[in-house]
Amino acid sequence: MEKQGPPQGAKKSAWQRRWRNFLWFAVGMLGGIVFVFALLETSIVYPVPNATSGNWNPQFRRDDVYFRSADGTSLHGWYLPHEDPQRSILFLHGNGEHVPTAAESMAIVSRQLQADVFVFDYRGYGRSEGRPTESGVLADAEAALMWLCQRTKRHPVEIILYGRSLGGAVAVHLAAEHGASHLVLERTFTRLTDVAAYHFPWLPVRLVMRNQYPSVDKIKHYTGPLFQSHGTDDIVVPYLNGRQLYDASPSPLKEFATLSDCGHNDPNPEAYWQKLRAFLRIDTL
Repeated sequence: MEKQGPPQGAKKSAWQRRWRNFLWFAVGMLGGIVFVFALLETSIVYPVPNATSGNWNPQFRRDDVYFRSADGTSLHGWYLPHEDPQRSILFLHGNGEHVPTAAESMAIVSRQLQADVFVFDYRGYGRSEGRPTESGVLADAEAALMWLCQRTKRHPVEIILYGRSLGGAVAVHLAAEHGASHLVLERTFTRLTDVAAYHFPWLPVRLVMRNQYPSVDKIKHYTGPLFQSHGTDDIVVPYLNGRQLYDASPSPLKEFATLSDCGHNDPNPEAYWQKLRAFLRIDTL
């Protein structure tokens, strides 16, 4: 008697079961990865440097400042006074910096731009208390701006907001809420979720991320002077992403400086300072 195989319908049913099992496995794996990403989001977005790292005893003059955010969180910063300040700058640092590392470059900014500069740490950074979140970081920046206005006797619209990377998003928020003398943005992004989607295109980051920083929406509410720069070799925040933020700005007075062959953390070339000084109408040092 001739042996017969399973009916065609049974073969199809077995194939469908294997395919469903594979799909459930893939969905489960993706769900697990998304869950782990959600757990690690804070440490990814805010890679806080060790509090003891950096030079806490630099040679340049600075005043230790302690102040409080709206919820009472104690914050720390350095105020770098200039002997003949022509302007005041609030510096918002990137997510991998803190006061001693950021202040090194801000001492240069103070000299280059004839300004007194206030650089501070978001909650959870350096000697500031707490744990960073988007709402907390923005509240901290609001408190820092008010402190600088009180110290310098200037109005928020007389303060230059200078933000780098994540700090650029914080600066855009302040500019949209309070205005600014000038908004200076270094290597920043449209939305934090856009950058995350660039690095993790296979994850639904726009749906699961708690930290959004939607600068491309907020910048539409700022019409003051804007100076923005970005490096062509930036692999952290793509150059085109920074350009899209600039294009979304409605400011009638704005300039974009392309930094050729510069990565995300490379120092600014002298040509950058020349362009920024010209934009701020600083003729001599």
